[in-house]
Amino acid sequence: MFGMSHESYLLLDAVVTIIGLIVLITKFKVHPFIALIIAAGFLGLTSGMPVDKIIKAFQDGFGGVLGFVGIILALGTMLGKMMAESGGADQIAQTLIRAFGKEKVQWAMMFAAFLVGIPLFFEIGFVLLIPLVFIVARRTGVSLIKIGIPLLAGLSAVHGLVPPHPGPLLAIGVFGADIGKTILYGLIVALPTAIIAGPIFGTFIAKYIPGNPSQELVDQLARETDNKSLPSFSITLITVLLPVFLMLLKTFADIAFAEGNVVRNWMDMIGHPITALLLALLLSLYTFGHRQGIHSKQILKLLDASLAPTAAIILIIGAGGGFKQMLVTSGVGDVIGHMAVNAQINPILLAWLVAAVIRIATGSATVATITGAGIVVPVVGMIPGVNRELLVLATGAGSLILSHVNDAGFWLVKQYFNMTVAETFKTWTAMETILSIVALIFIMLLSLVV
Repeated sequence: MFGMSHESYLLLDAVVTIIGLIVLITKFKVHPFIALIIAAGFLGLTSGMPVDKIIKAFQDGFGGVLGFVGIILALGTMLGKMMAESGGADQIAQTLIRAFGKEKVQWAMMFAAFLVGIPLFFEIGFVLLIPLVFIVARRTGVSLIKIGIPLLAGLSAVHGLVPPHPGPLLAIGVFGADIGKTILYGLIVALPTAIIAGPIFGTFIAKYIPGNPSQELVDQLARETDNKSLPSFSITLITVLLPVFLMLLKTFADIAFAEGNVVRNWMDMIGHPITALLLALLLSLYTFGHRQGIHSKQILKLLDASLAPTAAIILIIGAGGGFKQMLVTSGVGDVIGHMAVNAQINPILLAWLVAAVIRIATGSATVATITGAGIVVPVVGMIPGVNRELLVLATGAGSLILSHVNDAGFWLVKQYFNMTVAETFKTWTAMETILSIVALIFIMLLSLVV
């Protein structure tokens, strides 16, 4: 079409669609939910997809995201509401402030997110810890962005680089890497990367974009408690970290027991993110509810009220998933990935580059990691002596780069932090890009000694 090859046309079509989406939201003030649907439909029509498959692709993407993220957001928001109402979030905030001091509280948020995020999906860690961002910002008067960016960096670094997150775990299988070495190397790379992209970058960018949180979410998640008897720090940690513990048990069972083993099957179910978060919520009904003197009828009202502010967020994330699926189904991701493979470059750099371009095209870190690994592994087989654990990390690092309007995480951060699209690019997108590039640098340095 227009004298271009099909591959070139798909690339141009994707670029025009993404630019159009940004213009709709920023210039014409179209609601992101509506704009994402329009952009997805436009891409489907202009890319040559059969008309009967366009709506189905969008529905599959929408449902695929909400089938997991929607449930996680609902359960996590309820748990966050219980933690906030009982004073549990207040207790953690006070403890962190006392331990690190007002001037270093952003470091506390980064380390907390890094540790909690190791076995957790990004979305789970986000909804569990976001009340702390609001409450610490309110109590200390420190910028929301200065506190929030370190938390996001800690979560995102382990999400992209450290198993048992789905992307790195599946890439280990594709490349035939050793899981123990991958975890070790992943932690070595992820921690300094999170420090640079989190507290250091967060302190810098907060001077220009301090952040203005949604009052509705602040009232819900960071409300001052009238209860003088706060739940203890240990009880609060046990309740909030129960999903972490259950998922670690699942990971241990997957390593210790053969596939099909009864114990492994049960632990896979109990340690599944949805089950683990549900069990933590049920525990919170006692530790944050009845134990604190909150009656059943009041708990029911609190849980019901907690879902209202997240309705728009869930719809926008779902639409982002639909748009992402349209990019995948139209073939844009495959075109970009195969173009990158043709370049004659270092295998580790190639793995990072392929994952990066697929991430930019599709918006999904997990899809970028899995697809990138699948594209690169035949090339790696031709080059002996390549460290496969570092290939996993490079693919994961590439999958973090340049989160933008086709990424559900972009909208999640934008809505919770009450930022404009431009502000989200300057904070979240910049942080993700720093994470990706700095991680690649550390991986290349590590390749010199392992």
